[in-house]
Amino acid sequence: MLDTSKGGFTPEKQAPSPLDYFKSAISDEIRYVSEQKDAGRGIVGFYCEFTPRDLIMAAGATPICLCGTSQNTISHAEALLPSNLCPLIKSSFGYALTGGCPLLNDSDLLVAETTCDGKKKMYEILSRDKNMHVLELTQKSDKDRAFKHWLAEVEELKQKLEQTFQVDITEQKLRAAIKSMNEERRLILAIQELGQHKPAIVSGYEIAQTRYRVAGFSKHHEQMKSFLDMAENRLTQGYQAAPADAPRVLLTGCPTGHGTEKLIEIIEECGGVVVVQEACSGIKGVYEEVSEQGDPLEAIARKHFNIPCSCMTPNKGREDLLRKLARDYQADAVIDLVWQACHTYNVESVLINEFVRNELGLAYLKVETDYSSSDREQLKVRVQTLLELAQ
Repeated sequence: MLDTSKGGFTPEKQAPSPLDYFKSAISDEIRYVSEQKDAGRGIVGFYCEFTPRDLIMAAGATPICLCGTSQNTISHAEALLPSNLCPLIKSSFGYALTGGCPLLNDSDLLVAETTCDGKKKMYEILSRDKNMHVLELTQKSDKDRAFKHWLAEVEELKQKLEQTFQVDITEQKLRAAIKSMNEERRLILAIQELGQHKPAIVSGYEIAQTRYRVAGFSKHHEQMKSFLDMAENRLTQGYQAAPADAPRVLLTGCPTGHGTEKLIEIIEECGGVVVVQEACSGIKGVYEEVSEQGDPLEAIARKHFNIPCSCMTPNKGREDLLRKLARDYQADAVIDLVWQACHTYNVESVLINEFVRNELGLAYLKVETDYSSSDREQLKVRVQTLLELAQ
């Protein structure tokens, strides 16, 4: 571009890379949600993959995942909650106490999923100031009557959304929302599947950066497509995000988020590469689509009922998913991330350890940690030892 005022050339302003975008996407999300609210659109916050975004979108509202992933709000929560509590709960509650999350502040309704006892009791406290709907999750994963109970809970959420936003959620609206969310899931899944390349063309840390909070935001969709284009260019150019012989790690267990990628960073600093996250923050929530056939509300309920979370008993679906991921992503080792005081994942790690070692024949490491960096050097030693065993 010719700049005649200076008698020379001014370089074209380059568009930010998709990685740069997602690292700072929160500012765009806050702005977008504020605009949606000003336009009269409902805002629904939730804390778990079991809440159907499709159903919220069918009500004409905007779904927002509000999980806390900041160490900074934990101390505020500990002034009221026990210190020996999951950091995700404390971080989430700290945001509510401080009012530091505009997305939470703008929410007209919070959906409370009963996935763990800590969350359930946190929701009771939040309900004193927030419009709350409890979505009771059945604990049995293989019983017909359990699904009937869950379907009734999803139907009750539909009624709550209709009452809150004075809308009628029709079959047509449900089908349109399902189609839209399935397209979004396919984009997320396509990014997750980039980890199947060997040698790796993207790092686990890079894939983790593409997580976001607000569903149905077209700008996110555009940037995910740009990320996929970037990966395709890397493949064409022979780019390697890690050496061909780098140990390939399947990360399972608790979800991560922006600011809590400590373990992913350590694995890749030690010479490994995280090829896939089985967790809710990775592939678990998008591995299955909502069926676009049959009764749409039942299809929404069925997809979410099938999520293999550790709160389910038995949780054979997690083993089935790990088996397939280990094969498809050519994993050399499995690392099981457990946030401190997350009892369901911590206890289930006994079964996962046996499954990974005995059935998959892979090296296994359980890491119990929190959001702080105090144990970073200790974790490096443990991860390095595992990666040496996996080579």
